[in-house]
Amino acid sequence: MKRPAPVSVGSHLACVVGRPTLVGACNQAVDGATGRGEPTVRSSMASAGLIHLGMDVSMNTIVVGVLRPGEEMPVVDRVFNDEESIRRLIGRFADRRRLSACYEAGPGGYELYRLLTSMGVDCEVVAPSLIPKGSADRVKTDKRDAIRLARLHRAGELTAIRVPTPAEEAVRDLVRARADVLDDRKRMQQRLSAVLVRHGRIWRGGSKWTAVHRQWIAQQVFAEPALNRVVATYQGGLAAREAELAAVETELATWAAVPPLAATVTRLGAYRGIAALTGMTLAAEVVDWRRFATARAFMGFCGLIPSEYSSGDRSRRGHITKAGPVGVRTALIEAAWAYQHRPGIGLTLSRRQAGASAHTLARSWTAQQRLHAKYKKMTRRGKPPGMAVVAVARELAGFVWAEMTS
Repeated sequence: MKRPAPVSVGSHLACVVGRPTLVGACNQAVDGATGRGEPTVRSSMASAGLIHLGMDVSMNTIVVGVLRPGEEMPVVDRVFNDEESIRRLIGRFADRRRLSACYEAGPGGYELYRLLTSMGVDCEVVAPSLIPKGSADRVKTDKRDAIRLARLHRAGELTAIRVPTPAEEAVRDLVRARADVLDDRKRMQQRLSAVLVRHGRIWRGGSKWTAVHRQWIAQQVFAEPALNRVVATYQGGLAAREAELAAVETELATWAAVPPLAATVTRLGAYRGIAALTGMTLAAEVVDWRRFATARAFMGFCGLIPSEYSSGDRSRRGHITKAGPVGVRTALIEAAWAYQHRPGIGLTLSRRQAGASAHTLARSWTAQQRLHAKYKKMTRRGKPPGMAVVAVARELAGFVWAEMTS
C-alpha cells in the first residue's frame, strides 16, 4: 500500500512564493507542521529478495546487522572500520545487487557511502533525528542500533538524506570553516572586552569594534606590565583571526564564480540582502533545492517555523524549532535585516541583477515589497525588531526556494 501524496500548503503560502508546490520533485511526504520529510515506505514487493545491512558506524569499528529475506531478527557482525575489512564483508555475498545498506549521518562523513556505491551496493545515509524510537527505549548499544537500522530500513521507516558530491562537500567545508573563524573572532573580541571591563576600562562611545573603538583600545595602558601583556596577547589573537577570516572570504569569492555553485550564487544574488558570501552559504548547504516539495518544507529544514504542541482543542505554538543547518538559518536572518528599509534597487543590487531573467527580477521586487510590509506591520504592532526579522527570514526562505525550483 502506497503512502498518500504530499499535502499541499495553504493559499497564503502560495502568495508568499508564487509557487505553492513542486510536483514530483520529492518522493517523500512532508509534515505541514514541521516541514520534515516523512519516510517513503518500501512496498513488500520492492523489498522481496533484498538483504538489508544496518550499519552502526564508529571511528574504529562497524557493527552490521544482516537481515535476510524471510527473517525477523538480523544476524549481527562486527568489522574493523577500514576499506579492506569493508570489502571483505561485502565479498561474503554472492550478488551485491541484492544488498541494501544504510547507516546514520554523523561525524564519519560520506566516505563509507562512496565506497559501498563504488562496489555496486545500494546505500542510504539516514537522518538520525528522524529514526523512530520508543519513548521507553532507554538502552543504547551498537548491536541494538544495528538491528534497529536493518529492520526499519526494510520497513521503509527511515528518511534518507542527500549525499553531496566530493566537490560540493569541499566547498561546504570551506563555508563552515569561515563560520568557525567567525566564532573564533567573536570569542577573542569577548575576551578582550572582558579584561578591559574587569579593570574599569568601559567603552561608552557607541558601537563596539568600529575604528574609533579600536583606537580607544590601543590607547589603554596599565600600570602593571603583566596586564599590558594580556591585552596585547588578545589584540594579537584578534588580529590573527581577522587575517584568517579575510583569507577564507577571498577564497570563497573565487569559488562563488566557478562550478558547481556559481549559477546558484548568481541567481540568489538578485535578491536584496543576499550578496556573494550569503549566497555561497545557502548554495553550499542546500545544494539540491528540489528535494523540498514545498516552500514550507524548506522553511522547516531551515528551522524557521514555530514549534507546536497541540492536543484536542488546545493549540500552543512556541519559538522557532531551530532545526537544520545553523548556517542556513543565520544567513537568511542576516539577509532579512535588509528588508527593514523601503523597497529600492541601489547600485550594488543593480550590478548583481545584471543578466537576471525577467521572472527573477519580478520575484525579487515582489519580495522587497512584501517583506518590507511584513516587517513594518509587525513592528507597528509592538513586536521586537528581532522577532519581526525572523518572520521576514521565514518568508524570504520561501522566495529563494521558489527562485531555485522555478
